[in-house]
Amino acid sequence: MKKVIVLSITCTLACTLSIYATPVELENIVVETKAGTEIIKDVSGEDIKSADLGEALFRQSPSVSLIRRSGIANDIRVRGQKKDNISVTIDGAKVHGACPNRMDPPISHILTNNVDYIEINEGPFNVEDFGVLSADIKVHTLKPSQEFQGEVNLGVGEFGYQKGAFSLTGGTNDVRFLLSGSSETGGQYKDGNGNDFVGQIAKNISKGKVSPLAQYQDKYKNLDAFEKQTLMAKVFWDISDTQELRLSYTANRSDNVLYPSSKMDALYDDSDIFNVEYSAKDLGRYSKELYLQAYQSEVEHPMSTKYRKLGATNFMTHALTTKTQGAKIKNSFDISLHTIKTGIDYSIRNWDGGYYKNDKPLPAMKFHSIWDVDTSNVAFFVEDTIKMNRFTLDMGVRYDMTEIDSSNPTQQSNDYDELNGYILGTYQVDASSQYFVGVGKSSRVPDAKELYWVGSMGNVIGTPNLKNTVNYEVDIGVEKQFENATIKAKIFYSQLDDYIAYNSNNTNAKGASVNAYENVDATLYGFDLSGTYVATSSLYFDYGLAYQKGSKDTPLTGQTGTDMADIAPFKINAALNYDYDNTLALRAEVIASDDWDTIDYENGEQILDAYTVVNLSATKTFGKHFEVTLGVDNVLDETYAVSNTYNDLILLSTPNNTVMVMNEPGRYFYTNIKYKF
Repeated sequence: MKKVIVLSITCTLACTLSIYATPVELENIVVETKAGTEIIKDVSGEDIKSADLGEALFRQSPSVSLIRRSGIANDIRVRGQKKDNISVTIDGAKVHGACPNRMDPPISHILTNNVDYIEINEGPFNVEDFGVLSADIKVHTLKPSQEFQGEVNLGVGEFGYQKGAFSLTGGTNDVRFLLSGSSETGGQYKDGNGNDFVGQIAKNISKGKVSPLAQYQDKYKNLDAFEKQTLMAKVFWDISDTQELRLSYTANRSDNVLYPSSKMDALYDDSDIFNVEYSAKDLGRYSKELYLQAYQSEVEHPMSTKYRKLGATNFMTHALTTKTQGAKIKNSFDISLHTIKTGIDYSIRNWDGGYYKNDKPLPAMKFHSIWDVDTSNVAFFVEDTIKMNRFTLDMGVRYDMTEIDSSNPTQQSNDYDELNGYILGTYQVDASSQYFVGVGKSSRVPDAKELYWVGSMGNVIGTPNLKNTVNYEVDIGVEKQFENATIKAKIFYSQLDDYIAYNSNNTNAKGASVNAYENVDATLYGFDLSGTYVATSSLYFDYGLAYQKGSKDTPLTGQTGTDMADIAPFKINAALNYDYDNTLALRAEVIASDDWDTIDYENGEQILDAYTVVNLSATKTFGKHFEVTLGVDNVLDETYAVSNTYNDLILLSTPNNTVMVMNEPGRYFYTNIKYKF
């Protein structure tokens, strides 16, 4: 398998060195608008077999790895970092999930059919948003247009997948609206061995990896994997030539989402995102643009053992809610060579959860998992962009003041103040080449789970005196355009002070986890390389590869290993694209990964085999209105897994700590019909 991966790399690198092809306009590929920022366009067009944005990002960016939990609502890592170590915003609104077991990660609260484009900013080079430790993902949703137009999508696929979606937009010179909605359902997919969710659990039971009580009850074995509906509504109002007001609302409703490698399934997962934005331009010498934003995102997420054999007589439910409210004010102006932006950022997140037995709350001291915790942040930031001929210098500084308070009087409050900032220099050698180097410092505070989480047996899993994590990082990169090719390369080195890690050794006399999180210094480094090559007016290639390595400076308490968890192995994405007369598009895609053999074994990770997956798709346009796509993923029907079993997630296991690994879908046929008007 390693030889196959090396051969793939050699071929794609050789392509970038070829020359003398006719340039064409490239679509549906990853491009960058500035040094250090990756732009992913047309997400729904690239990956239409499912509206899961996490899976779509995994397919399009080599820096993104997938954390598979179900048929939808899957989480992601960027450069070996996940959870609060990366920030996710949707049209500038900060979004959090309610589940401490990451069944509803932030990236799952917007679906591909509502996305315009996505920015992936790796490194500590963002001072406008709270908690950008190692990367931030900015999701930009569709915008309304003045022209009346719309589209309808119908999709079907293997394993009972069905999807219907629509969008409608139009307006006048001053007011524009957009309305978008979707409904989709998917059955339990089968892996390359032909095992659906029930079959994967049964296979692990037969191997002694999980308890038979983790299996679904007979009456629930044929449940679909998920049902999901979404609605997005927007109104943009040009108040004047220099003023604009934007209003938006996004709703997500999911029911009966199965998580076979976990102990519980989601009875439902509902989220609502409200967003108000106002901008005014040319207010005076010291206000080129004034921007104000207010938002609220809220999630309700009950998960339960109701469908499992364990819950046949008495079932447990863990019900949680989270609400984030925020506001931001930014003002930008020019002075000589400087473009200066100043602002204030505010947010408060409430997180609350409790345990129920047969829909009745447990006794008071065992009921609360997270005791109504508020995390409030106020920050001031300043950015300055200085342009000097071929050299551009970007600088930013942010001062955060954060308070975390629990309604439980026995749990301590925590205050965190931190000064963060960066310097990023870009040198434009000529019209086709630029180099950049950046240094920065960023931080993130512990969340309520890491500080205060209480298990259903009353054991305190959180560690209330955790320090905030600080990242000191250096990034160096180059971007080069040839007559018929592009190449981008980046390397980074990161020193993480007081990194928050999970320690499986921290248990009480009954073997239950207590104060399981602790701070440890760590080092993380790696590189990524991507590019395109245009062979003819119809044929072009795109590729990307990424590698990272992480280690703790010292072992955790009671342990000996120093390998960091969640550091996915070397990965490559490569594709051959054929576009005939803008009416027929063919794509052959390869996603490959090395063995995952550098693991944090003391904290539950397992060695995973290398894999190479081939995906094929074809899109045909008929006239101005119809578009039909046919595709098959995992053509070779390979059995493989991309998600490891780090113990910070509660997964199915036995007392000897063998944990169930969840396999990816096997061969998957799908089709989509789109009608535009």
